[in-house]
Amino acid sequence: MKLTSTLFLLAAGTVALGAQANEHLKSLSANGITKEIPAGTDFYHHVNKKWQDANPLTDEYSRYGQFNILSDSSNNRVRRIVTGLAATNPQPGTNAYKIAALYEASMDSVRRNQLGAKPIQADLKKIESAKPEEMTDLFLWMHKFYGSPLIGGGPSEDLANSQVLSMYVEGPGLGLGDRDYYLKNDKRNNEVRNAYQKLITKMMTLAGYKKSDANRIAKNVLKIETLIADSTWTREESRNIPAMYNVRSIDQVKEMLPHFPWDRFFIETMGIDTPEKIIVTTINTAKQGDNLMASLTDREKKDLYLWEYVSQAAPFLSDDFTNASFEFNKVLSGVKQQRPRWKRALGVTEGFLGEAVGELYVNQYFPESSKEYMKGLVENLRTALGKHILHLPWMSDDTKLQALKKLNAITVKIGYPDKWKDYSELEIDPALTYYENAHNAKMWAVKQSLAKWGKPVDRSEWGMTPQTINAYYNPVYNEIVFPAGILQAPFYDPESSDAENYGGIGVVIGHELTHGFDDQGCNFDADGNMVNWWKPEDAEAFKTLTQGLVDQFSEIEVLPGLHANGQYTLGENIADQGGLRIAMTAFKDSQDKKGVDINSEEAKIEGFSPAQVFYMNFANLWAQNTRPEEIRSLTTSDVHSLGENRVNVSLRNIEPFFEAFGVKEGQPMFRPASERVIIW
Repeated sequence: MKLTSTLFLLAAGTVALGAQANEHLKSLSANGITKEIPAGTDFYHHVNKKWQDANPLTDEYSRYGQFNILSDSSNNRVRRIVTGLAATNPQPGTNAYKIAALYEASMDSVRRNQLGAKPIQADLKKIESAKPEEMTDLFLWMHKFYGSPLIGGGPSEDLANSQVLSMYVEGPGLGLGDRDYYLKNDKRNNEVRNAYQKLITKMMTLAGYKKSDANRIAKNVLKIETLIADSTWTREESRNIPAMYNVRSIDQVKEMLPHFPWDRFFIETMGIDTPEKIIVTTINTAKQGDNLMASLTDREKKDLYLWEYVSQAAPFLSDDFTNASFEFNKVLSGVKQQRPRWKRALGVTEGFLGEAVGELYVNQYFPESSKEYMKGLVENLRTALGKHILHLPWMSDDTKLQALKKLNAITVKIGYPDKWKDYSELEIDPALTYYENAHNAKMWAVKQSLAKWGKPVDRSEWGMTPQTINAYYNPVYNEIVFPAGILQAPFYDPESSDAENYGGIGVVIGHELTHGFDDQGCNFDADGNMVNWWKPEDAEAFKTLTQGLVDQFSEIEVLPGLHANGQYTLGENIADQGGLRIAMTAFKDSQDKKGVDINSEEAKIEGFSPAQVFYMNFANLWAQNTRPEEIRSLTTSDVHSLGENRVNVSLRNIEPFFEAFGVKEGQPMFRPASERVIIW
C-alpha cells in the first residue's frame, strides 16, 4: 500500500508564539556564548562554558544545572505556599491542615531528636522475639506493612491488555540498586560496598544494637544481597520489556516458587483472593528469593528484616539516622553537604501529599494560557513526527501505517489532572510521632493502590505532581504528560523567541513523543498493549540503526577508564535525537508560514540566526556541573546520558545543525554522512 501525505498526515494546529518583529533572547544570553570554543569543536561548552564557570558546585550538590535552578524556584514557591498555610488556621481533616501538619512534623527536629529510635523499638522487638513457628507470620507482617524481603508483588496494568490490572510478582530488590556494586571487585565498587556496610552498622547501632550485633546484621545483609545480585539482570537486560512478561497460573507459580505462602500472601497482606493468573517479571531473581526463603537461617532472615525495617524508617527518625544516610551518600555521589532541612521536609510533604500541594501550586502559578499554548504546540510536533514517519527510508508502508495509527492515538495531559486525588481518608495527627504519621501515609498509599484491584484501569491518573520539573511518556496508556512545573524558562517563556521555545519545550515534547517509538515504547501499540506491530524486516532495520546509536555513545569515555553505556541509555538517546529533529521540523514549518527563513541574515536575533538559537537553547537546557563520583554513579544507574553527551553526540548526526553553524569535515562535531544514524 502506498501512503500519501494527504491521507495520513496529521492536521497541524497553528501556534502563535510571538511576533517575529523585534524578537529577542530571554532564556539565552548572547554574552553567555564562549566564542573561544567554536561550535564545530565542542558545541556543549561553546554554549555552556561561561554558565558552568559562573555556577560552580556548592557543597549541597553532587550536580547542578538548569533543572536544579527550576527545582529551586519551584521549591521556593511551594515553601511559601506550605509555610503560609498554618497562618490560615486550617480545619483538621482538610488538605491544608494535613500539609501544614506534616511539614511542621518534618521540621520539628527537637522532638525527633528527643525520641531517637523510640518510635521503632516495639517493632524491632517483634522481629527479634519471633519464634521458629512464627517466621511465616513475620514474613507476611513485613510485607504487609514495611517492605518486600525476598519477593515482591502487586497489581499493575497488564502489558498485553492495558485496560485491566493483573498481578505481578518479581524478585527481591537490592539496597544498592545495581548488581555491579556487589559483584565487581574494583576500587570504586569496594568503596561503595564498604560504605554500605558502615551505614548498616551505624544505623543498627543507633537503633539500639550492640556493635557486635550490628556488625553481624551488616555482614548478613551484604551476604544475602550479593546472592540476590548474582541472579539479577544486568542494566542492559533490564530494558527487555517482553522478557519481563511471563504469564503463569497460580499453580505454576506455587510449583516454581514453592517456599512462599502464596495464598496467605495475597489474602492476608493484600486483602484480595488468590489470583489465578500471575505475571512473573524476573524469573531467575524470583527463584533466588525462593531459594533463600528455604536456605537462610531464622537469624539471617531476621537480620534482613531488621535492616529493611530500619532503612525504611530512618528518614523519619532523629538527625543521627539522616546524618548516617548522608555519610553514605557522600561516598556514592560526592556531595559534601546535606540539603537544608526545609528542602527535605518539602520533599516528604510532596511525596505523601503531592497532588494536594499541586492543586495549590497551579492555582497560583499556572495560567491557563500556558495550557492552551501547549495544546497547539503538541499538535505541531505531532504533525512533524508524522511527516518524518511518512518519509522514513528504512520502514515499509505497512509498518508506517501502524506507526501513524499509534501517533494519532497518543493522548496528552498538560499542567495538572482533570480530577484531584482524594486524601480524605489519610490521617495526619500532630499528636503522633513523625514516623507514625509517615507510616500512616505509606499505608494509605498502599491501600489506595490495592483498592484498584478488580476495577477498570483509571487512565486519568498522573504519575507526577503538577509542580514537578519533568515530563514523561507512559507506554501502557500511550500518553505524554507535561506537568505545570516544566512550563518555565528556559523550556518555555511567552516572552522568549520562537526559536528558544521550540528549542526548549518543543524538543521536550518531541522527546516524549519519540519515547513511543524507542527501543521500549516500540513494543506497544496504539492502545498501549504489548503487541508486535512491526514487519520483520522493519524490526531488523530498526535494530541495526539503534545498534549504531549504541556504539556512538558507548565509545565516549566519561572518566578515565569509564565509558558511557550506550545500550542502557538507548531509549533516552533515541528520544533526544527524535526530539531535536521533530522540533526543528515543527519550528521550520511555523516560520515558513510567517515567511521567515530560519537561516537568513534578516531573521537574526541578537546576532544569531533562529536556527542557531534553536540549537543553542537545546544545549542550554543541559548546562550543568557534576562531581566525578556522581558521574560514576549516574553512568551506573541512570538511563539518561550525561548532559554533555546528550548534546554533542546527538547533534553530530543532524545535518541542519551542521548547516546552522557551518560545521565542516575535520571539526570534532562533524560526523561523515556514512556514519550518521537517523532513526525517527
